[in-house]
Amino acid sequence: MERAVIVGVYTGNVRRKEAEESLNELQDLVISAGAEVVGSFLQHREKINPKYYIGEGKLREILEKKGELDFEVIVFDDRLSAAQYRNLEKKTGVKVIDRTQLILDIFAQRARSKEGKLQVELAQLMYLLPRLTGKGVELSRLGGGIGTRGPGEKKLEYERRRIRDRIAKIKRELKTISKRRGLHREKRRKSKIPMVSLAGYTSAGKTTLFNLLASEDYLVSKKLFSTLDPLTRVVNLRSGLKFFISDTVGFIKKLPIELVKAFRSTLEEMVQSDLILHVIDYSSDRYSDNILSVKNTFEEIGISDKNVINVYNKIDKIDEGFSLLEKNSEKDDREVFISAKKEWGINNLLEKIEHVLFKDYKLFKVKFLAEYESMVKNLDVWGFIVKKSKIDEEIIIDVYIKYEDMVKFLPKLKGKGEVL
Repeated sequence: MERAVIVGVYTGNVRRKEAEESLNELQDLVISAGAEVVGSFLQHREKINPKYYIGEGKLREILEKKGELDFEVIVFDDRLSAAQYRNLEKKTGVKVIDRTQLILDIFAQRARSKEGKLQVELAQLMYLLPRLTGKGVELSRLGGGIGTRGPGEKKLEYERRRIRDRIAKIKRELKTISKRRGLHREKRRKSKIPMVSLAGYTSAGKTTLFNLLASEDYLVSKKLFSTLDPLTRVVNLRSGLKFFISDTVGFIKKLPIELVKAFRSTLEEMVQSDLILHVIDYSSDRYSDNILSVKNTFEEIGISDKNVINVYNKIDKIDEGFSLLEKNSEKDDREVFISAKKEWGINNLLEKIEHVLFKDYKLFKVKFLAEYESMVKNLDVWGFIVKKSKIDEEIIIDVYIKYEDMVKFLPKLKGKGEVL
């Protein structure tokens, strides 16, 4: 296991507490990547040092600790320039990576599907391309440990042209996959069954909630970004209505723009959803900041607040958690308090989902003469049939349908059936 020290700098009016929280999150990222954090350094400066990112005094302090801490890699909390990389590695004699490269590395570890792997490789290449200088120092050192997985293992010396060619090829492949995904999405749309997407900060409990609602048993991990490849399943409501639910990758502060661009085809699932469940770890001290980070990402990918329910999860970890369930009875479809682990508040969540998705639908009982059974299929196009029974020469169905659509359908019933 690699030994790493983490380094952060905050400037201007940024509060120290905010910088410490960001550094704590960086530590979680390093651990998730498979390394051990043996030291942490934080500095306040008027402005970033263009040569070393940190001040030369702080750099000397880190180097003085090198023998004691025996670290092999330094991880910086912000994006470094190519010059800063070169200067720092020359000065320290150890591997240097930044937060962006670390997150890309974690994604490279987690990707399982062909699409996921291509998206991660695209993001890594987009990140590396502007950093290629001279003979490509940043690429020639790739060979193992955190911050080095992905395309660097295949070829150590990418020329700019070859990287651009590879980027173009990946984009073509992703475009083909995106078209296929679009066809699947269109097929789901034609079924009238609405789509619900889970979104939220990484480790907010999305996969636990997905497993509960979809009656699945996918691996739940404490590691960040444990879900990269979207999963889609059907959830059946007690009323007989149903919806699709999709689990997606978690968001994080300072999410690399390369990842947002590379994963845009996957994020389209979220953009096209009828409803988004924004899952929030309400037990986290940083939950307010995390909400803001997710909302910023929502804006980047074009999601409006009007189709979002804030799902405050993990209330079992709070002293007054159980009492928060009383808030669920309030007529607010914008928020709900739950514990996916303890299954608290899940019925309230399902009720709110049903109300948002199907509030314009009414339940009708319709009777047909058996000889006109083919008309049932016509009605199924207009609404959701949840029950069908045949008694003697009559067919009786329960159907959820919009009132205005039922009014349009009534003339077709004349002499063939009736609404009970």
